[in-house]
Amino acid sequence: MPLPTTLHGFLIDLDGVLYVGETPVPGAQQVLKRLDDENIPRRYLTNTTTRTAASVVQKLRRLGFSVHEEEVFSPISATVQFLNGLGRPSINPVVRDSVLPAFADFPRNNERPDYVIIGDIGAAWSYPLINTIFSQLHAGAELIAMHKNKFFQGEEGLQVDIGAFVAGLEYVSGKQAKVIGKPSRDFFELALQSLQLSASNVAMIGDDIETDIGGGKAIGLHGILVKTGKYRQGCEEGAAYSPDAVMDSFSDLFECVAPRDKI
Repeated sequence: MPLPTTLHGFLIDLDGVLYVGETPVPGAQQVLKRLDDENIPRRYLTNTTTRTAASVVQKLRRLGFSVHEEEVFSPISATVQFLNGLGRPSINPVVRDSVLPAFADFPRNNERPDYVIIGDIGAAWSYPLINTIFSQLHAGAELIAMHKNKFFQGEEGLQVDIGAFVAGLEYVSGKQAKVIGKPSRDFFELALQSLQLSASNVAMIGDDIETDIGGGKAIGLHGILVKTGKYRQGCEEGAAYSPDAVMDSFSDLFECVAPRDKI
């Protein structure tokens, strides 16, 4: 399905699209400025679980991007929203200390929690920790994965992400994790509803063929893959969904589509 000649809004991945690590993608700030000037709405979808939405915005502004907190959709805030819908379940949040305050309203239970919440904890993974989580799942806890990414683009190249640990815990426990962030359909639909646009008028822009493009196209969005961040040549081959367009970088957006004629 080719891209339409006009689009009315965008969902945009962050790391790997607007910046890589601490380095902005060349020309990305200028593209966002033009989107601002032409009043084209967008939302930013991140799978980061090491920063709250407010902290993500602080980083973006430090890197020269004009972004507002209400435009950022994070699996941390989405997980809190999901838990709030369940009342006040007890939790064991396996997350960075920096994001623990986001879960302060829920009772902690490190023995028999209702839910174990998995986020990015970097090198803190260990056999004792995995066995503790396994015991909690075996005792009846359910598993929440704030995302299930396979890998991410780090300063030293591609790095294993928490999806490997989530998949291992699913395998040994026989339980399926509730995935909150991309490519969860609920996560994409929440952002799309915020735009108040139909899926056919919105494109998802990302560097991950599965979580970004696949997740977006599963709900009817157009998919634009960028060759920055975690993108590797040939990653489209064998993917469940193909991108509608491929760009060298986010800076090429206005050469790829003409999203100016709004309804």
